Amino acid sequence: MPVDIGSSSSDETLENSLAQPAHKVGIIEAWLKKADVQLNGSRPWDIRVHNPKLVSRVRKERSLGLGESYMEHWWDCQALDEMFFRILLKEQNHESITTGQHILNWIVSHVLNQQSKARAFQVGEKHYDTGNELFERMLDPHMQYSCGYWKDAQTLAEAQENKLDLICRKLQLEPGQTLLDIGCGWGGLAKYAAKNYGVEVTGLTISKEQQLLAQARCDGLPVNILLQDYRTLVGKFDRLVSVGMFEHVGLKNYRTYMKQALRLLNKDGLFLLHTIGTNITSCDTDPWIQKYIFPNGKIPSQTQMTHAMEGFWVMEDWQNLGPDYDKTLMAWHENFVQCWPELIKTYADKQYDEAFYRMWRYYLLQCAGAFRARALQLWQLVLSPEGASDRYDAPR
Repeated sequence: MPVDIGSSSSDETLENSLAQPAHKVGIIEAWLKKADVQLNGSRPWDIRVHNPKLVSRVRKERSLGLGESYMEHWWDCQALDEMFFRILLKEQNHESITTGQHILNWIVSHVLNQQSKARAFQVGEKHYDTGNELFERMLDPHMQYSCGYWKDAQTLAEAQENKLDLICRKLQLEPGQTLLDIGCGWGGLAKYAAKNYGVEVTGLTISKEQQLLAQARCDGLPVNILLQDYRTLVGKFDRLVSVGMFEHVGLKNYRTYMKQALRLLNKDGLFLLHTIGTNITSCDTDPWIQKYIFPNGKIPSQTQMTHAMEGFWVMEDWQNLGPDYDKTLMAWHENFVQCWPELIKTYADKQYDEAFYRMWRYYLLQCAGAFRARALQLWQLVLSPEGASDRYDAPR
């Protein structure tokens, strides 16, 4: 049962707090009121409080405190995705991040290099090596851990196959070409391109678990999966693709990434970059996502990306698939919830406990709400080194 948040001497109820003069209203209370989210309300997107210290904790720690308190069962919400949709639709001025967190993000982004070669494999160890058994059950048959293309699709499998084919058509793949897949995941795109378009594929990943499974899934095809950072690769390829990897590159490395991609691509080649994007140029990263899901991650803005490309690339096409990521994440969430009983029964030696379950649901539904609110976008860019010899007509 939810507790009465007014029962704690250190916290006021939401209603009492909002009745005060504007300058005394707590940031959290005002934040929730603006989003039409209530504490102990009866609607699916309202927060049901279990610990009376919740408001003071979130007031102090913002996004990090909200996420950690959910993992610790301090509160529940029937429709987390809808709650985040409403909050992020109304959020302004980075209210989910404290001043201290903002300052730390600035220092990390501009002074340190969290995505250096020495740290490149951390996200693989933290997130992608969680266990292939989880991703095999949560994802589609191609094991695509990125946004699907839901045009003319009714299921997750159809949406992801549509995405793979769209990418191959945008790259104008032809038999005999060489394709470099930077951040190849479990080899789904490499396998699809080699099997259906007759190309020879080299894939790069920073996850040992991904490399092993990707190579096994591509057995018998002209595909080579390397456990290697993109900055250390030498060679030339007819086509380049990178799906869901640029979010791990980092602000200090954007120009390096674009310059290295240019080195690796033949002059008459094409490069397709598929990445999550944000509407506002900032050095901020959600502290909860940074700590629990994607360490060292950074979502780029349009300005940051175009600045990194300037002088290196000709822009041939830029497509926004943002709303499709909401559908993709909700499909992943449904699969995750359905496979959970089997996971905890079959893999009792893994970290699949109640805290992990709540963490993973929170992650998937928070992201779904962000894309629904259009706070996040999903961009596919097609770039060429010197401009296509003829007009580039992008498939849709």
